[in-house]
Amino acid sequence: MAEVSPAGSGGAPVPAAPVDGMLRIRGGVGGLSFSFEELLAGASALDGLVRELAAAEAEGERVRRALFPYQSDSYASGSAAITAVGEGALALGRVRAELERLCSEVRASHREYESAEARNTLLLRIGRAGPGYGPLWGLAGLPPLTVRDTVEDEFSLAPGRLALLLGLPAGAPAAGGPAGGVRAVIRGLADEPGLDFLRPRPVRIAGRETRTEEVDVSPAGLLLRAGDVGRNSGEIEVLRLGERGNRAWAVVIPGTQLDGLPQGTNPFDTAGIAEGLGYDSAETAAAIRQALAEAGAEAGDQVAAVGYSQGGIHAMNLGRDKAFLADYELKFVLTAGSPVGGIEPGPGTGSLHLEHEQDWVPGADGTPNPDLKDRVTVTLTAPVPGHEWLEPGMGPGHAMDRYADGARDVAASEDPSLRASTAALAAVVGAGGTATVSRFSLRREAMPPQRGAPVAPGPRRSPGGTSPDPARRPAA
Repeated sequence: MAEVSPAGSGGAPVPAAPVDGMLRIRGGVGGLSFSFEELLAGASALDGLVRELAAAEAEGERVRRALFPYQSDSYASGSAAITAVGEGALALGRVRAELERLCSEVRASHREYESAEARNTLLLRIGRAGPGYGPLWGLAGLPPLTVRDTVEDEFSLAPGRLALLLGLPAGAPAAGGPAGGVRAVIRGLADEPGLDFLRPRPVRIAGRETRTEEVDVSPAGLLLRAGDVGRNSGEIEVLRLGERGNRAWAVVIPGTQLDGLPQGTNPFDTAGIAEGLGYDSAETAAAIRQALAEAGAEAGDQVAAVGYSQGGIHAMNLGRDKAFLADYELKFVLTAGSPVGGIEPGPGTGSLHLEHEQDWVPGADGTPNPDLKDRVTVTLTAPVPGHEWLEPGMGPGHAMDRYADGARDVAASEDPSLRASTAALAAVVGAGGTATVSRFSLRREAMPPQRGAPVAPGPRRSPGGTSPDPARRPAA
């Protein structure tokens, strides 16, 4: 993370993340973690050379000593040979010592860079900004506030507070990390009376439609497909791309859906968020694996997973589902507006995550996405018009159209991390064209009726008594 100061300000340097237009980029081949890895790899290589030189130096000394008995045969030549071998060993020792010094300095640089990055990250997170916090914040000279980071900060503290409030076992929701935090809180809530609907239940395939059409497999095109799939409750899409022998698959998963199906039977309702963040999407991942098999995918085929909001949680969870990875090779995951910081896919899976700084949903797990070579996070910073803050739903930063625009900017960027990430996606899905598209309808097993248990409200109805237009549902 670079440090910059306003030109001519005379002020102390302040941290600044890499920026390309309206994109703030973290991770990838241009990220700091990869640079740190390169420094450590260089130090390790130097260590190997030092060991080889030390061995050669020791061997030279053994040869010099082995020549001593022959010195009396010819004092002139014997002494010269012993001296030459000794000088050679001393030269090796000097080179070895210099490499050891250089290796020590490289490791020291790595420690200093890590320390500076930690300090800069802390400074960046002390203040946030956004139009939703009012003009007085900026007039006070405070740093800008962003909805996404503020929510992440609050959620990182929430698990402990919720545990105390709910009387959960002490230490169960350890803040942060996939083994605690929001995950532990969700599991604790699911154990409470009347909240067992949060526990996963089997998800089955209820229907399928297949057609052939031209598809846009750019990041923006795939995200727009996720938005389109989300207009119909409980559906996912499986794209068969390429020809046999060079075939790949893309799974498209929508965001949260609040209406349109009987209560509790839509895998992508609010309980789907609990399954994703608390239970690794176990049942939904099994249904996706079955959908791929029914669409014709074979063992070892390459797969790209695309998810918007809640769908991104399920998409990332495929990367650590042992049963899924035993059947298919998950090569890439693309998410938009998804809280996936605590989900670590297996090795060999690249990912690209789009988040808007005024979208609170990506921060809902309280964990920032890690900065890794194969994992790139892009924060969209395009301003949100003031009137959009008054519209209902998950907030203007969470709008699919805004993420699609950001994905187009990502595809056009010359940033090395983004170029490598989009190339990795294209290596799986190809350049687009004709594809076989299968739409699968998924249904979750309904809750059994329980006497005395509170009944969750059914789908909301419009004044006329009909369900609202599914296309106007908010998504999360």
